[in-house]
Amino acid sequence: MKERSFIKQLKLNLIAIISFGCFFVIKSQDNVTPYPFMNMEYNHLCFSRDSSNFLKLYKKLEDLKSKKINRVAIAHFGGSHVQAGTWSTTFVNDFQNDFKTVGGGYFVFPYKIAKTNGQAFATTFSNGTWKRFRAIGQDFCSPLGMSALSISTHDSVTNFGVALTKKAICKSFNSIKVYHNFTDGFEFMVDSLHNFQPIRTDFKEQGYTLLNFELPVDSINFKLVRKDEAHQDFILFGFSLDNDIQSGFYFAGLGANGAASGSFLRCLDLSSQFSSLKADLVIISLGVNDTQSKNFEREEYIENYDSLITVLKKANPDVAIILTTTTDNFIKRKTSNKRTIVARDAMFELMEKHNIAVWDLFSLMGGYKSMMKWQKAGLAGRDRVHFSPKGYVLLGNLMYEAFNKSYIANQKQIN
Repeated sequence: MKERSFIKQLKLNLIAIISFGCFFVIKSQDNVTPYPFMNMEYNHLCFSRDSSNFLKLYKKLEDLKSKKINRVAIAHFGGSHVQAGTWSTTFVNDFQNDFKTVGGGYFVFPYKIAKTNGQAFATTFSNGTWKRFRAIGQDFCSPLGMSALSISTHDSVTNFGVALTKKAICKSFNSIKVYHNFTDGFEFMVDSLHNFQPIRTDFKEQGYTLLNFELPVDSINFKLVRKDEAHQDFILFGFSLDNDIQSGFYFAGLGANGAASGSFLRCLDLSSQFSSLKADLVIISLGVNDTQSKNFEREEYIENYDSLITVLKKANPDVAIILTTTTDNFIKRKTSNKRTIVARDAMFELMEKHNIAVWDLFSLMGGYKSMMKWQKAGLAGRDRVHFSPKGYVLLGNLMYEAFNKSYIANQKQIN
């Protein structure tokens, strides 16, 4: 009877694997993956001695379930892994699906206006000419916001806007924060094509304009008019689309292609803008671009993380922070990158110093040179740095599984 039961369960697992395109959400009790090169015993969160901020977060999740609160906010900092969006949104969508929620909202950087790739839950549009700036290399220009990006325009009359797409779980928003510089040279307003008049409040110190709507909307268009030539260009840092009518998970994917551990420290408006998100959980996934450099130094890497964590904790002392160890990668497709091992160990030193958590993705992947196996399995790109869409979905599901194990294990302490 036991042998028949095992065979029956094996068949069910095979059906699940086929149904989800060679991937299924791993159950805590099974510890199973269809990829033998992965080390599933590492798929959990590691904590320092003090994990009190995570207990506060788990309590908020319980309060969300019982409808005592209606919002939990998650922010993910990173480079191209995060800008692409699939990893992060898979993780957040797992929360929405498990908690059966559809509210919350999104932070949206105008990636499309900036002519670069972005996250699939929203799109942006404009008829004007814009310049893109990043906290990386020759693209650097100050000021920059919390996504390490900004766009600016000098056009006389410009329309710009943002809209949620069919891929968004949260389908509407009842307020929007427009993050921008407050220059006397420009004035922006809701375009007259809309038949609603939102209540507008300017928060100059925090760097955004808040618009509250009487009824929820799924898109908005703005008109920007230049008043004179003497003042600086209009700079746009992004939008926060907030839905507090329906309960759910707010998500901010703060990713910039090429970002390294020190990139976000170049953003003068990081602290003020980030504090407005009121994030409950922050994930930091920086390091690939650091380790790709032959000038990589462990001490500088730790120092940059130290500074970034300090900024985020100052903006929100109760925030729970997860560091993900750097993914295994190759240099110019051919050379396996040993610096990832040093970067991995640095995360655990930071964990103890700042009382935060670590998700050891490097070891979970299979460790040193494992990216080659991910590529052969169709989970990573030819550059052996980035993942395929299927690979990023797998990362999102695995990260949610690791988080959920800890959440379930600690429920007795918070009830």
